[in-house]
Amino acid sequence: MSRALIIVDIQNDFLPGGALAVADGDAILAFVVRLMRKQDRYELVVATQDWHPQDHGSFSSSHPDRQPFEMHELDGLAQMLWPDHCVAGSDGARLAEQIRQTLVDITRQGQRSLIIQKGHDPRVDSYSAFFDNARRHDTGLHRALQTYDITEVEVVGLAFDYCVKFTALDSASLGYQTSVLLEGTRAVDPASVEQVTAELEAAHVACR
Repeated sequence: MSRALIIVDIQNDFLPGGALAVADGDAILAFVVRLMRKQDRYELVVATQDWHPQDHGSFSSSHPDRQPFEMHELDGLAQMLWPDHCVAGSDGARLAEQIRQTLVDITRQGQRSLIIQKGHDPRVDSYSAFFDNARRHDTGLHRALQTYDITEVEVVGLAFDYCVKFTALDSASLGYQTSVLLEGTRAVDPASVEQVTAELEAAHVACR
């Protein structure tokens, strides 16, 4: 069985002090780095980045009459409006330094690794590492996993109730044996953890 680790959006803007910080988001860093260094466990290590244009339609700033964390509609889909975050090329969009440096280290040591950027289209948000929210575009991740004959996926990162959840759901729907490692993730809304866990487990995603 070939296994991949998917590290979802551990970027500066989602860490304490960032534009859309997840509470205790930095608490997962040491655990994720330890996983990344287990080169005998993973055939492939994937890190994802939100990588938005400045005028992305999910930003509340793109809708002058709206506030962050209001629900809105974006090109026919219900959309949570977010503070501007992870603008392509910005410091906030950079991977956390510990993650970036560990990727460099393990790649030098011969580990296969990949960075997937998502959220380019201003007309649709992209929570999952596989597809945008309308499934109009795919990121190429599924093809990459197939290239390495991956059958099992473990998911960590930020945030559990958004991008981690949808990455895991898509992974399972594509036929991968999928787990979310709870020590390696945190939620935007901690009160949602029980509900999200139940939703994932109903879709045959293990939460452990």
